[in-house]
Amino acid sequence: MVRLIGVALGVFVLTFSLVPLYRIACEKVFGVRLERGASQAGAQHVDSIKRTVRVEFDGGVNSKLPWAFHPEKLTMDVVPGELNEAMYFARNESDRALVGSAVPSVAPARASGYFNKTECFCFTAQTLQAGEQRDMPVRFIVDPDLPADVKTITLSYTFYKNDALTEQLAPASAATAAHAAP
Repeated sequence: MVRLIGVALGVFVLTFSLVPLYRIACEKVFGVRLERGASQAGAQHVDSIKRTVRVEFDGGVNSKLPWAFHPEKLTMDVVPGELNEAMYFARNESDRALVGSAVPSVAPARASGYFNKTECFCFTAQTLQAGEQRDMPVRFIVDPDLPADVKTITLSYTFYKNDALTEQLAPASAATAAHAAP
């Protein structure tokens, strides 16, 4: 009976500790800041309506990766605290499948802690078949706590060839081509 009460008490404590643990995991591990209390979030929203921040987009590729890569829009005016989406375009200009990995950069550096990506092609390596092209989204939120003197943020990506993953594709591509041949 004592063990049963101990287990029930442990489950009770665990249940109430999940919310703060979830918040810590989201903010520290994933870089996503969760909304605060309703009245505080409402006050931040009213303040952020008065303010917009210009986000500039840039994109390029390393010389070893024969891809075309660029943002579809060069600038966007965003309201801090709101979810936004920007699109990038990529095309593999080679005659074989290649894997690329995007490395992001946010400028000015002090704004990087206030620029939160919720979805991004940079989170995983991207495989493009020969001649394949693709639109790739990045969803982000500019934190309302961004210092007031920061009026412009630049989000830049550079794609690099992921040699290890590209080499893994070569045997799979050869096997597919062998099966396709009569």
